[in-house]
Amino acid sequence: MARILIVDDSPSQLLGIKRIVEKLGHEALTAEDGAAGVEAAKRERPDLILMDVVMPNLNGFQATRTISKDPETSHIPVVLITTKDQETDKVWGLRQGAKAYVTKPIKEEELVTTLKELLPA
Repeated sequence: MARILIVDDSPSQLLGIKRIVEKLGHEALTAEDGAAGVEAAKRERPDLILMDVVMPNLNGFQATRTISKDPETSHIPVVLITTKDQETDKVWGLRQGAKAYVTKPIKEEELVTTLKELLPA
């Protein structure tokens, strides 16, 4: 069982993603914006982070960059989950340190596959 941090400012998205994560038998931690996500990553040291992009305070690109550049949290894989579906957005997200990019609306099979690829066996 992995500990997965879900960062999203939408309560309905947070709940939907949390259901998928818990259905797979993982522990779901949550944060409501990028700044809270960075703090939770440092405090909780999750095995993986699912990060929305469009959020107040610190957006997902900024939060991902902060997490991937910090020696305390740089080992944690970040998956960006967003409505931003342009190729330039994906390239930019991966350049910020994300290990994968999933577009909303989330396809459960795609998220499950991504988690299996990035979590230790």
